[in-house]
Amino acid sequence: MPKYARTTRGRLSRLNIIMFLPLLAAVGALLVATDAETWWQAVVLGLGVVAALVAFVKWAARDISRVALPCLIVAAAVWALGALVMGRETAFYGISIVCSLAVSQLPRHRGRVALGVIAYIAAVGATRLLVTQAPLSGALISYVIVPVGVTAVLTGLMFPNQRFYGLVEELEETREREAELAVMRERMRFASDLHDIQGHTLHVVKLKIALAQKLIHSDAERAEQELREVHALVSDTITQTKELAYAQRRLNLSAELENAKNLFEAAGIRVLVEREAEVDAHAGELLGQVLRETTTNILRHAQAEQVRITLSESGIAIVNDGAQDAPPPELRGLATLRERVAGNGGELTVEQKDGRFLTAAAFPHGRSDTALQSGKDNR
Repeated sequence: MPKYARTTRGRLSRLNIIMFLPLLAAVGALLVATDAETWWQAVVLGLGVVAALVAFVKWAARDISRVALPCLIVAAAVWALGALVMGRETAFYGISIVCSLAVSQLPRHRGRVALGVIAYIAAVGATRLLVTQAPLSGALISYVIVPVGVTAVLTGLMFPNQRFYGLVEELEETREREAELAVMRERMRFASDLHDIQGHTLHVVKLKIALAQKLIHSDAERAEQELREVHALVSDTITQTKELAYAQRRLNLSAELENAKNLFEAAGIRVLVEREAEVDAHAGELLGQVLRETTTNILRHAQAEQVRITLSESGIAIVNDGAQDAPPPELRGLATLRERVAGNGGELTVEQKDGRFLTAAAFPHGRSDTALQSGKDNR
């Protein structure tokens, strides 16, 4: 099962249990307390309530198939005993709940099974009419119309409810595929950058070596000059390739910001950008690297629904939700950036708290210009 689908399913399960389980239990307990006249009647009616609660818990966990038949048998027996032996009209509570939950999870023949259970409830209620001494109209309402109507309504409501959960899971699966596609696009962009660096260099090297071969006998000095240029070009390409591999290639912050927004939106993640001030030109390159690395980490490791990017004159802060409860994973790209940011007089902060993950880089005012310029001059 996809990661997002598992997460959403777990959240919906917990929400259902928290919201509805206490209500179902309270209603069941109230019916038993008000309708049972002896302790054994309370036990019988209580079994129907227990069957309903067990079925609901398993339904919320999407695992009702294991208990559907036993719970349905218990609830059906409670309805038969309650209606025919004890004369307790509330005994249908358990079977109405179990039927609505179990039928909605069936892969096929759901309509037939629902009609079968409802027919059983009606048959038991009709049989009660043959043995009761109460007025026929009142017994018909209490033992046939109300149980059949309640069960039919609950079962009918579960079908669109089940479709809703199916749509939620489909949306989460689509979101995961979009996130994976966004990561693939980022990898393709990296491959494109690598091609731009090495493809041009290799072509130029090929031409210069061919020229040097032609000149080696007629103009040795010119051939030597061409080979020196080839050596310098290869050295420069190696440097650029290392910078690209370690996320140290010069980046444009505005372009990285637009790219991050496009990636997040493609993955179904809402993006909020706040500009507190214009970003210092000297700090923009490193901040762009922080933004690129953080974007990749969010797409690969988080289950974010919203990302907030805040830009200041010499800093950036990226906050995303959907962080795992477990300790944050070791992010080697950010570790490399932390060292470079620190080497240029700044500080990279990474924090995880209450399901939110913060990545922030800042260069103290007055230090960023000198430190960053010095770093560029030393390359």
